[in-house]
Amino acid sequence: MKYLLYVPLFLLGIVLIGCGEQTPFSFTDGLTDENGIKGKAEYLPSPYVTAGNRVYMVGHQDGTFPELGWHIKGEMGGIWNHPIKLMDGFDIRLNWPDLTHSLENAESFVNYPFANTHKFSIPEKSLKIERWQFVPDGIEGIAIQVLLSNEGSEAQTFSLDFVGHADLRPTWLGERTEMIDGQDSATFNDDINGWVVKDQKNPWFVCYNAQIAPDKKAGTEKKYQGNGVSNVLGYPMSLKPHESKTITFAIAGSYRSREAATSTLKEIQDNLPRLFEEKRLRYMQLADQTKLTIPDKKLEQTFEWLKYNCDWLVRTVPEIGTGITAGIPDYPWWFGVDSEYALQGYMAVGQEDAVYNTIKLLDSVSAAVNGNGKIIHEMSTNGAVFNSGNINETPQFATLIWRIYQWNGDESFLARYFPTIKKGLQWLMNENDLDKNGFPEGFGMMEIHGLDSEMIDVAVYTQQAFTDAARIADVLGQKALANTYEAIAANLKTKINTEFWSEDFNSYADFIGTDEQALHLIEDAIVRADTLEKPWSVKEMEQTRQFILDNPSNKPRPFVLHHNWVVNTPMEMGIADTEKALKALETVKNYVNPFGVFVTGIDRDESAGSNENAYKAPPIFTYTGAVMTLPTGVSAIAENNYGRPNEALDYLERMTRSFSYALPGSMYEVSPDFGMMAQAWNIYSYAYPIVHQFFGMQPNAAAKEVVIAPQMPDKWKEASLENVKVGDNEISIFYSMTNNKPSVTVNQTNTNWTLKLLLPNTNKPVAVVGTLENLDDGILVTGKGSTISVTY
Repeated sequence: MKYLLYVPLFLLGIVLIGCGEQTPFSFTDGLTDENGIKGKAEYLPSPYVTAGNRVYMVGHQDGTFPELGWHIKGEMGGIWNHPIKLMDGFDIRLNWPDLTHSLENAESFVNYPFANTHKFSIPEKSLKIERWQFVPDGIEGIAIQVLLSNEGSEAQTFSLDFVGHADLRPTWLGERTEMIDGQDSATFNDDINGWVVKDQKNPWFVCYNAQIAPDKKAGTEKKYQGNGVSNVLGYPMSLKPHESKTITFAIAGSYRSREAATSTLKEIQDNLPRLFEEKRLRYMQLADQTKLTIPDKKLEQTFEWLKYNCDWLVRTVPEIGTGITAGIPDYPWWFGVDSEYALQGYMAVGQEDAVYNTIKLLDSVSAAVNGNGKIIHEMSTNGAVFNSGNINETPQFATLIWRIYQWNGDESFLARYFPTIKKGLQWLMNENDLDKNGFPEGFGMMEIHGLDSEMIDVAVYTQQAFTDAARIADVLGQKALANTYEAIAANLKTKINTEFWSEDFNSYADFIGTDEQALHLIEDAIVRADTLEKPWSVKEMEQTRQFILDNPSNKPRPFVLHHNWVVNTPMEMGIADTEKALKALETVKNYVNPFGVFVTGIDRDESAGSNENAYKAPPIFTYTGAVMTLPTGVSAIAENNYGRPNEALDYLERMTRSFSYALPGSMYEVSPDFGMMAQAWNIYSYAYPIVHQFFGMQPNAAAKEVVIAPQMPDKWKEASLENVKVGDNEISIFYSMTNNKPSVTVNQTNTNWTLKLLLPNTNKPVAVVGTLENLDDGILVTGKGSTISVTY
């Protein structure tokens, strides 16, 4: 990674120019164009984010701060310090006697792993301007730096105005915790040479300044909705021919006190070089952990930047906790199911703290709100729980805990969360399986009105939960309970493969329900399909309706109506019979477009089944007709589970087409450019198939053992995955294929661990490091040193 290789001269806070001369620290000392990803001109009027774990800023790539978002309509942009907003944004103006130029029509935008910049020019004044922004770790504030370069032969003298649009207001659901927005008022503070703004009803503050004193300070007319206030700081500027200067602004806030806000402001201005360097070094570690090298450089880059995206989404509110949030800008708070998918990916890329903090938060809040093992669905950053939990989230928690245990081997971790799992499974079956047939009833992943009977994803994740809970009980010495759970899991696996399967559709059913439920859903689906101009869907629905009317049943039965992506969960969890799985995986291909899998199959369009990268954005955003990364990742995992890595890679390649499509360095929730511009569960869709399946990592930290069973797609003739953290060990895997003969080497840092390498027995090994054992279906190489390897 080139951006990590520069010499950090600014550790001293200065860049040396000559004897006795110095210039202020500049972001450009450490970040250049080749280190970042440049955005597309057509997406300049679309969002970007600059993120820290306390504060983040959302604006448009052209340098503006439009009112955007729907959770709090028009308020999800700007600068946030959850659980409050600090500012709607800011304007920067350059003023001459004959010209005023606002920095709001950027010519380009470049995103970096932990900063970003907008580039402007004023040709008539021979000026080039860069506006940078950076959020330090653990700081309730942000640094904005403006680099001004005079490229002409004449000196330039002008003034620079920084117009701050403060808006101290509560987050979503603030009214539930008595967070009532008041009118903001501003006071110029001589101690900081900047403005201090307070919400008149609350101890909420935001302040801002530059590292030099202003010569102008004034109020100005606000241009945003709400109870905010706008104020100006003005500075005289002069540039000699071919001279460059920087001016750095700090913005800091607090929902506790004025002193906390002004103290943070001072810390940013006084320690910016150190804060920048600390974050740079931490991002080096993010890049190096689970480092992927493959022939497909776009996919390789995507995987690297998804690790950065993961970090952008960590949100800390000390009074409540720390956890990963679902997405930016409209879901910057905590979710159950989003985390249950995403944290599996976070663990695989070594971001352990986020995993443990989020699980602790979900468990503690769920216990306080529900108290019965049920896992919450959605909670705002002020602690207000919006949805106490959908049915699938409780069983998925059990699977998350077991899978994290594979990585850490910490029995106390299992013991801490097993009481929640036991209570949750009891609640799941006693209160939600109304007909006592083993399938809980209620909403799963599909939020379609009326689709709340016995859902396929709920059934599958319940089956997996009992499988994993049995394993946990066994580890904790609860043998009788383990046997009980195991029997329930075995029964559910059989029932899913019989009662949910539809041979007519070569697919698992969306749900099991009554004829009455199905007919009602069909009527709604026909209206939906007709509105979307999907005549094939209308025809299929009408045929299904007629079949039900001609062949009525007085008992619940399976129905394939929507072709929702969740019908692929039996393959995702690997519980589908192989014959059924292979048929179902072929059926999925009817509901795929160039970017991935349709959330709801009946919404498919003329791009379905195509591999052509043609796309035209609809005029108005809607989740109807959406293709999403999670369904696509689930399909990739499903393909790998049945020995089809080439098909799995195809899904990853489709998703990768949406990387940097709109926001450089990120991947949208809805492919390629809708919904959240950064989404947590994307890392599950990549890390699970790559780490666990292509490279075949099966960690068992409790036994200090790692099994490696590579399953590489044909396109990857050479591939490596380095520095994968497992317990107190780190694993690196190097794979190559030459003349259809593989070579695999596995290294580890802790030689007390046992490495096991499983490979098909297709050729006779010519070189082995470790102990070789011939198995019926392959070969096993075992070793306890630093390296094991096989070459054919």
